[in-house]
Amino acid sequence: MSAGVGYAALAAVTAATLLIGAYGLRISRTTSDFYVASRTVKPWWNASAIGGEYLSAASFLGIAGLVLVSGADALWFPIGYTAGYLMLLLFVAAPLRRSGAYTVPDFARARLESLPARRVTSLLVVAVGWLYIVPQLHGAALTVSLTTGLPGWVGSAAVVVIVCLSVLSGGMRSITFVQAFQYWLKLAALAVPVLFILFRLGAEGTSWTGNGAAFASGLDPVMADSVYRNVSLSIALLCGTLGLPHVLVRFYTNPDGVSARRTTLIVLGLLSVFYVFPTLYGILGRIYLPELAVEGNADATVLLLPAQIFDGALGDLLAACVTAGAFAAFLSTSSGLIVSLAGVISQELFRGSVSGFRAGTLLAGAVPLGLALLTNTQALAGSVGMVFAFTASTLCPLLLLGIWWRRLTAAGAVAGMLTGALLCGGAIVAGGVLSLSGAAVPVWLEQPAAWTVPAAFAVTVGASLRGPGGVPAGTARFLARLHTPERRVSR
Repeated sequence: MSAGVGYAALAAVTAATLLIGAYGLRISRTTSDFYVASRTVKPWWNASAIGGEYLSAASFLGIAGLVLVSGADALWFPIGYTAGYLMLLLFVAAPLRRSGAYTVPDFARARLESLPARRVTSLLVVAVGWLYIVPQLHGAALTVSLTTGLPGWVGSAAVVVIVCLSVLSGGMRSITFVQAFQYWLKLAALAVPVLFILFRLGAEGTSWTGNGAAFASGLDPVMADSVYRNVSLSIALLCGTLGLPHVLVRFYTNPDGVSARRTTLIVLGLLSVFYVFPTLYGILGRIYLPELAVEGNADATVLLLPAQIFDGALGDLLAACVTAGAFAAFLSTSSGLIVSLAGVISQELFRGSVSGFRAGTLLAGAVPLGLALLTNTQALAGSVGMVFAFTASTLCPLLLLGIWWRRLTAAGAVAGMLTGALLCGGAIVAGGVLSLSGAAVPVWLEQPAAWTVPAAFAVTVGASLRGPGGVPAGTARFLARLHTPERRVSR
């Protein structure tokens, strides 16, 4: 693909993002607009926005790369990413919306009646958000360097600047419009090129699986302890989804709990449709771009495959299509994360004002940009999977037990969150050190969720039953609020 086509694709997505964000500015007038879009977002619109922010670099580029490298074992990622929303539907979506909180730390303060619990939750939400933004910036660096020839840091910096401008303009109201648009852009950007490829192969009478060669086990790496790996990964993805701050904040924008449940149900359908396409790219890549696995550049499969199949203008046009979708993925996920972090930072440091929200936006974008510039691009889906493990080990116990177990105490919640953070964070750091030194990383460090998540739950329960302090006085009233369906007003 020529650099000019790459520039055009990136410029088109940027212009559309800023124009839609500017439209949001016109109707964002109150503090509630900035934080939760005044709780008026309808299910289909909100589901599209959730799909836009949730389908990150790991989904758009990383899934195809994992399928290219690992074959069927990589399917645990899209299955886990989607099934996590089933957990949200069953256990979290409606009660969380009924809590009336703006952020996860707000929920912790209201449920536990504890300022220290709120502060610990805020620190973890910010840490999770920053860790999740970094892979998006790595993905942007990869995309920009491949499609334009510019240094990778330009892509990372461009994403942060564009997202901060969108968030500063209209907060949650503005970002809702942007993310809903970007979900459908990403879906089309993946679907159109791969359908062209399949139609061409069909017209030529060529098997798109290479007569089954794409599923040959010889292409897959030999992984020991695969059962443990898959179980641990599933726990991380299922439980980690429950604690993602940029996903949870979207449920606060629904009018009521019923709308939150309906939103989650629609999201399940949208994700199921989306993940068909990166899986197809990965299968086709095993036939037409197997060298990417050897080169360690498998995440580029989606970007390079159209030009590998089609020559000339059509190849450039289809490559521009996936480039635009990839850039939209980085923008939409980063915008969701930054708007959720800005809300937390504003409430903790700047008294929750609109000006504080804007200051929080700049801080939420600057730190992960610095981290991205200081680190190298990793396998995108794998690095995001570690963020899910960390989230599952910290925020998931707070939410599940806070919603469904009346005996949870502030001491128990804090002890559990700190235990999960230390165990999972320690495993991530230890695994990284071993990897850099060239030593083999044990599977229990590479995928720690199977033991860090149960440990966090156990400590939370144990400290709640035997630790200092008791059940907050307002627990019964708060839980009744969470689990009592709203009255539907007839019109």
